[in-house]
Amino acid sequence: MRVLIEALHIAAGIAVALLIGALASWAYPLAQGDVWLVTGTAILCIIVMGVGPMRRAMWLQRNPQGGEGGGDA
Repeated sequence: MRVLIEALHIAAGIAVALLIGALASWAYPLAQGDVWLVTGTAILCIIVMGVGPMRRAMWLQRNPQGGEGGGDA
């Protein structure tokens, strides 16, 4: 469930970035190329920033007891 929530957060961020990009592109057509370049960069940032929380959610879903993980001792 945690992974699904994180995936929905990333999807919502991408959807909002696309909406803002579309509105900005419509509002200022002379800079359409630049607007979509910035929108694409923002989407990449959203995905990269979502990797950490997604990994943590996957780890917590696999190890519901929590605690420290990965030790040999």
